[in-house]
Amino acid sequence: MSVIDVGFWHPVERDKIQCDLCPRFCKLSDGQRGLCFVRGNENGRMHLYTYGRSSGFCIDPIEKKPLNHFLPGTPVLSFGTAGCNLACKFCQNWDMSKAREMDTLADAASPETLATYCHQHDCRSIAYTYNDPVIFLEYAEDVAMACHKYDIQSIAVSAGYITDQARPRFFRHMDAANIDLKAFTDRFYKRICGGSLAPVLDTLLYLHNETDVWFEITTLLIPDENDSDTELTAMCRWIADNLGPSVPLHFTAFHPDWKMLDKPRTPASTLTRARKIATEHGLRYVYTGNVHDNVGSSTYCHQCGLRLIERDWYVLGEWNLVNGCCRGCGTTLPGHFDSLPGDWGARRQPIILKN
Repeated sequence: MSVIDVGFWHPVERDKIQCDLCPRFCKLSDGQRGLCFVRGNENGRMHLYTYGRSSGFCIDPIEKKPLNHFLPGTPVLSFGTAGCNLACKFCQNWDMSKAREMDTLADAASPETLATYCHQHDCRSIAYTYNDPVIFLEYAEDVAMACHKYDIQSIAVSAGYITDQARPRFFRHMDAANIDLKAFTDRFYKRICGGSLAPVLDTLLYLHNETDVWFEITTLLIPDENDSDTELTAMCRWIADNLGPSVPLHFTAFHPDWKMLDKPRTPASTLTRARKIATEHGLRYVYTGNVHDNVGSSTYCHQCGLRLIERDWYVLGEWNLVNGCCRGCGTTLPGHFDSLPGDWGARRQPIILKN
């Protein structure tokens, strides 16, 4: 395990330091760690305890992130560390994000090792995922810079729970992101995630207004928690008004996990209803996930309705893009596309790296 001295903190009263990386602003005494568990106070300075260590690596289809408008069909190397700066009761990666034992971090990998592996195995991108990469910002930053030397793209799969101060440094190294918009009420964020909504909306606004990062949004719909017509309507209106109609939005199905075992799985009909609400409020690219829905997972031209990219789970079928434009009417499809789709398919390939 590697421990490094990091930034985004300042000294406060009684020999404590305050973490300025995320909106929790943890105030830490010597020897104490933040809620994320991976950043802590050692001798009056902030340290990151998970640099160069991972809870696992896997080559995935890019659509699993999910990203539907970023290099479709290509393989992405996914990895995460341990810990998280939110406390979502429904966490579906809780064994990693809630880990308090560093032996969870079984694999070691330097930024250079990760970049070389991606290059040798034809991964077009690398994704910081499983737990939130915000908390291992410095590691993600170094990996991204190493990967960019091989023209390998960097993807942040994040809840977007980061401060104004840290946001520019983190996202300047990212080429794409999927932001987990967990709900559209502060009540949900406080009661179920231990956080607040406003910083996440600020992240989305920042990405749209101040960066060239390609981003998509995911909302996990939990029965009777964040799936009402009223809340979905408010969220979709906000997205359309503030981010525009072209940002892809993914509605995914919940399954009972971690500390929310009393809720049922999300019915497919809920995702279909949410998708209908979103399209009625002007959003052009709305998807359903964690269910088998060929219609809801495929991409259509907003102008003429032609199916541009057919998806069956993570397998691509019909492809009607020509230079990123609709084959039928020539309308540009927003995103990043090769002339032909990748053929990685639904494969999931766990790997062990050797430094």
